Amino acid sequence: GTEPSHMHYENDENYFRGYEWWLMKEAKKRNPNIKLIGLPWAFPGWIGKGENWPYDYPDITAYYIVSWILGAKQYHDLDIDYIGIWNERAFSSKYIKLLRYTLDKHGLEQVRIIASDRLWEPISFVMMIDSELHGVVDVIGAHYPGTKTVPNAILTGKKLWSSEDYSTFNNDVGAGCWARILNQNYVNGNMTSTIAWNLVASYYEELPFGRCGLMTAQEPWSGHYKVESPIWITAHTTQFTQPGWSYLQVDGHLEGGGSFVALTDGLGNLTIIIETMSHNHSKCIRPPLPNFSVVPQRATFYLRGSFYMVETLQVWHSRLDFEYGNSSLFQQLHPVKVWKGRFTLDLNVDEVYTLTTLKTGRKCGCPEPPPSQPFPSSYNDDFNIRNPPFSEAPNFADQTGVFEYFVNASDPGDHVFTLRQVVVQRPITWVSDADQTISVIGNFKWVNMTVTCDIYIEKPRDGGVFIAGRVDNGGIYVRRTKGVFFWVFADGTYRVTGDLAGREILRKGLAGVRDNAWHTLTLNIQGTSASGLLNGYPLWENVTISKPGNGWAALGTRSFEFAQFDNFHVE
Repeated sequence: GTEPSHMHYENDENYFRGYEWWLMKEAKKRNPNIKLIGLPWAFPGWIGKGENWPYDYPDITAYYIVSWILGAKQYHDLDIDYIGIWNERAFSSKYIKLLRYTLDKHGLEQVRIIASDRLWEPISFVMMIDSELHGVVDVIGAHYPGTKTVPNAILTGKKLWSSEDYSTFNNDVGAGCWARILNQNYVNGNMTSTIAWNLVASYYEELPFGRCGLMTAQEPWSGHYKVESPIWITAHTTQFTQPGWSYLQVDGHLEGGGSFVALTDGLGNLTIIIETMSHNHSKCIRPPLPNFSVVPQRATFYLRGSFYMVETLQVWHSRLDFEYGNSSLFQQLHPVKVWKGRFTLDLNVDEVYTLTTLKTGRKCGCPEPPPSQPFPSSYNDDFNIRNPPFSEAPNFADQTGVFEYFVNASDPGDHVFTLRQVVVQRPITWVSDADQTISVIGNFKWVNMTVTCDIYIEKPRDGGVFIAGRVDNGGIYVRRTKGVFFWVFADGTYRVTGDLAGREILRKGLAGVRDNAWHTLTLNIQGTSASGLLNGYPLWENVTISKPGNGWAALGTRSFEFAQFDNFHVE
């Protein structure tokens, strides 16, 4: 989906849009020491002055990014710790240097730079030959490195991070993937941070990468959520270490397969995390995983130096059970006695152990979440909210464009509070956004439905809006979205199409709709037939629908243009 920028337009600044400010503040309430990182996926179009490229005017891009960091502090008292360049896209050395200069100029010396959130190369090589770039990049971040790095990255002497990883369906295989890479990114690749995309799967499951979060909370209408097994795998590391702890430089490969890492706070505490994930039970979504074998084994660990005096270690254990689905997650076992700096463990396959001097571990007994429920089969929103807690209406999932609450001060009548599409220039895209804007809502399994909405075209001549049903896609695949789309245009015509792109025309004709006036559209889909009403009167009927057979409701615009929606209703 799309996220609203703090600067939709050149002369626009707003630090209260979207959910991220809320999310960061909630995270800080739970752990004040948690790190905050910013990384742009896309940029508003005005930054590129019409080009799909953020580096032609690097001073503008740097200003845009630094504004966001300053706004985080000024309006939310949030300190951003790290800033990235452009997610999985090209970097510009000139821009990175200018970003550092701009940060410093605004007193943000403590904000560190990560580059380039793509592959280890070419960033590592360029840093080796450009000493100024080497001086301003603090962390080399690679995405989905498959637990491996490259010689140039190590030669830079910089911190190496897997700055995006995981992205795997959050069942027990996802937990196995996460357990394996959390250890082996360091053991094989010298990476001292691994960041999961994504944190919580809070978006419609049928969108791309459904449930690829560490836990699932995708029913805001019911409040139902599920703490999936990857959460407890995370706890094996994060409850017993903190940013600032150091990895001990030991060879963490176990003889029978699997791995271990050891970390210390430098104050005498020691945490050891062991994983024995088998190949088929720990595949991540990417990259492909070469074959390896893991067997049950007895492992003896020797503590030396200041750790020789450790007498007992607390033990936390997880076992992923793929045969009967009876996994045991993050259970505290009896402490292990350490005798003359040594202890022995019998390790089975698909297990995680944490052994630690810390006694702070806990597995919360949390109340049962509310039961799961489908999206309401009758839903409406009149957008009449004076001080909304968020800039966007609930349950609408913007896939291209941004739909925000709007106060229509010039309207004395029924449409003072509306929902408005506000992105009026194609963004500098990360992937292929649609040429239209679209927000989806509802239950993907819906077949027969009636969608009604008041619409207001703001763009004269070639402006246009739609309502839709049986919408089948979004996210990175939004350009190929199919469904039943009912369009009206400022030139007085209407269309019914089977796709968002508007290429598959099922019906067209005259509607008499004009811009800057309110009209009511109704779309009715029953079985293989669809019909449409304008202002309560039939406009078209008996349009045959072959596929898709189900999908969400949606609304949107013909192009990146202002338009308003009100009194949305789906049955």
